[in-house]
This record gives sequence, structure tokens and C-alpha cells, in this order.
Amino acid sequence: MASSGAGSSLVEGAIGRWQETSTLTMVLVTTAFVLVVGAVFRKMLGGADRKSNIKVPPYIPGIPFLGKAVEFGANPIKFLEDAHRKYGEIFSFTMVGQTFTYLIGPEASALLFNSKNEQLNAEEVYGRLTTPVFGKGVAYDVPNAKFLEQKKIFKLGLNIAQFRKHVELVQEETGNYLTRWKKSSGQENLFVAMSELIILTASRCLHGKEIRSQLDERVAQLYMDLDGGFSHLAWLFPSWIPFPSFRKRDRAHLEVKKIFYKAIKQRRACDNPDDDMLQTLITTAYKNGELMTDDEVAGMCIGLLLAGQHTSSTTSSWLGFFLAKDKDLQERCYQEQLRICGPDVDEPLTYDQVKDMTLLDRCLKETLRIRPPIMTMMRIAKVPLTFKDYVIPPGHQVCVSPTVNQRIEDQWMPEPLTFNPDRFIDENASNSDKFSYVPFGAGRHRCIGENFAYVQIKTIMSVLIRKYELSLVDGYFPTINYSTMIHTPYKPIIAYNLRK
Repeated sequence: MASSGAGSSLVEGAIGRWQETSTLTMVLVTTAFVLVVGAVFRKMLGGADRKSNIKVPPYIPGIPFLGKAVEFGANPIKFLEDAHRKYGEIFSFTMVGQTFTYLIGPEASALLFNSKNEQLNAEEVYGRLTTPVFGKGVAYDVPNAKFLEQKKIFKLGLNIAQFRKHVELVQEETGNYLTRWKKSSGQENLFVAMSELIILTASRCLHGKEIRSQLDERVAQLYMDLDGGFSHLAWLFPSWIPFPSFRKRDRAHLEVKKIFYKAIKQRRACDNPDDDMLQTLITTAYKNGELMTDDEVAGMCIGLLLAGQHTSSTTSSWLGFFLAKDKDLQERCYQEQLRICGPDVDEPLTYDQVKDMTLLDRCLKETLRIRPPIMTMMRIAKVPLTFKDYVIPPGHQVCVSPTVNQRIEDQWMPEPLTFNPDRFIDENASNSDKFSYVPFGAGRHRCIGENFAYVQIKTIMSVLIRKYELSLVDGYFPTINYSTMIHTPYKPIIAYNLRK
């Protein structure tokens, strides 16, 4: 993938197949559930919750079992915004036999973001997705206390000293990748390009040279097969069911683990190892003094690569299209690049220069506001939870939508649906409520990869903006692809011209 156009075609085909089949997957999944899970029907109206004296959240009625699955699936943002206007900050509805309770707005969202894992559990939601991909013994497959230790170890390797090294590596990978593009002008699938760049740069920065050196087309396909494990199908069905995508995922998991085991063995035997994330994972002990096993290190490495791959590639793609649409803003960003970096696109960038790109930073923030890649953050209620005079019963899937929170009119005036990076010049004025801006989550649930994502995306965009002028193809600005779990741009073809 790093060395030829064939790798790009391979990944583009895999991404295309994933996007085209996801809607069919949802139809098949829904049909299967209707046929074989009739017992769950009793949950449709919340069961005893609605028959007791407990005041449960307002309920949006729907058709038996399916509930509001069709309306939600067609346009979840519109569905949630309409429900917010009608029912207020909290409401519930059913989809395929499960009750979802949404918390809309900063005050209601605080219930989720300030909760403890014993109250709102994440493992039961995300474990079925992550464990078959990352492996046993890491992330949501371990008790929350151990997962928190693993996150702290991650944080040790995600520091400014490492970011200073990462900028140079990301710039080199991006420059090498862009040599595939025609030198003067052309059109490219921006989402495919950003997906490849995010994988290449993340592997180079976080995995170490031993693993990055093996990132060829075969490994690229393995990553795509692993990535296929993050699907509606995997979210709804047990991992042991022999769906084709599950079999590909499981085979890829074993093959990728073998590659990582070999790299870990080489690193353990090295007398003068690099100071990077791989070394941090190998040498940092848990509180009980035990070091991670090779299997845990490999699982953490897979998680490092894939946990942020969708979100960062989607965000950087939307950012490219917003700049292509607003040529004046793109020119302002280009002039900022010239002022900070100079005209030579091959001149080495520094971390301090990337930090000084304040306009690009605001553009990234505004992209994350208006097109956050993750539309919903979910937890399972383990105990009754109270918001104002409403009680959320145990068993409800409790959700916050960054997308909806970040476009509430009275929180984001003026014109909350308009892309306006300058609203972040005074961040206190633009989003004074703590949970009105939550693209990376908040509180104890905040994403630990946020700072790395900013360094990675800003460095990639710095190289791209200085080298090419971006334009829409015949004025087309992508719509949102609602058929995927991450809200990617639909038909993301962009035009480019080499700057003179």
C-alpha cells in the first residue's frame, strides 16, 4: 500500500464493498431478528417500566419490534433533532427490540459523561465489536480497572516529546504518498487517500519501524478485513456466527498477530531499542508489577491502529471538502502555511510550527463540530439513573449524540449549520457549556488519542494544502453516508491542482 497505485485500488475496493453492503446487511439483520428473537418483543414498550409508578422518559411509539429502526436508519440526525424539538432533552424509542434513551444537550449529556462504569457500562456495548478485532485481554475484554491501566500506559507514549518526533514521520509518509498523484492536476477519492494515509502514518509513529516496514498490500488487505469487524452485523450478532465478514476478520486477526509477535520478539532482543509506543507497551508494567504479554502488546497495537483509523480518515476527508468548497478560506489557510512554514513543501516541519497553525486548528475543530465521525456514544444502564424527574431503567442503551449537541441552535449561534472556523477564535463565547462540544467525548470517557489525532491530521493537511489547491468536482459537495457506522462522505471525489 505504501509503494504502488495497486495498493490504493485494493483499499478503495475494500472500502467500497464495505459501504455498498452495509445497508443490505442492516436489512438482513433486521429480518433475522424479526424471525428468531420474538421473545425480545416484550421490551418494545419498556415492559414493566411503563406499568409502574416510575416516570420514565417520553417514549416515541413505533411498529412492533422494529420500533423506529427504519426512520432512524434513513437519517438519524434528522430523527434525533425532530425528537429533541418535540420531546425535549430526554426521550426513548425502540429499535430491533432494544430500548434506546437519548440525552440531548449539555445538561442532559452530563449524566453519561459524569457516570461511573458501574452505572453506565461500556464493555457490554463495545466489547462485541472490539474483542474479535483487538483480541482477548485488552480494551473492553478486561475489567474496567485494568482497561484504565492500559489507557494510562497508552498516555505515557502519547506525549509532546513523542509528538515532536511524529511530525517529521507524518510529513515524510505524506510526501511519499502524494507522489502517486499526477504532478499537475487530477481527481482522487479523498476518503480512500486519507484512509491510507492515516494507516501509514499511525503505523509509522505508533508501531515502530519493525511493523511499519511490513506494511505492504497483503497486510493492507488484512487490516481491511480486520476493519470489516466494525459493522452493524458485529454489533447485533455473536462473534461465533460464521458470516463471511466474521471469518475474514478472524483469519486476519491471526495473521496480523503473527506479524506483531515477530516484531515484538525482535524488539525485545534489541540492545538499543527505539523510544516509541511499541517500546512503552513492552517495558511498562501494570500496578502489580507484571509486564504485558506479547498477546496483550499485539492487541494494543491493533487497537492503536484501528481505533482511530475511521474517525481520523473521515474527519480529514470532510476537512478537505470544506476547504475545497470555500476557496477564500482555503487561501487563508495556504497563506498561514507560507507564513509559518515557507514555500518549500519539503522543508522539515516541526511540532511548534504545527501548533502555530491556529487557523488550520480552528478549521479542524469546526469540522469535528459540524461533521463529527461518531454520531452516537452509548452505554448500558446497570442501575436506575435519574435526570430531573425522569428515571432511566436498567437495561436501556443510554446515548449521547455529539452531532446533535454540536448543532443546537441556542448553543451555536449564529447559523449553527454553517461551516465557520472563526467561531472558535473565542472558544469560551462559542461553546461555554461543558458538554456542548464533545467530538472526543468528555470527562473520564474522553478519547486519549485526541492530541495525536490533531498532530497527525494537521501535519497531513499542511503538506496537502501547500502542495495542491483543492476544488469540488462540478460543484459537488458530498452528502453524508448514513449506511455506515461512521458517517463518511458519500462519493468523495475531489479535484486537485499543483500549486505554482
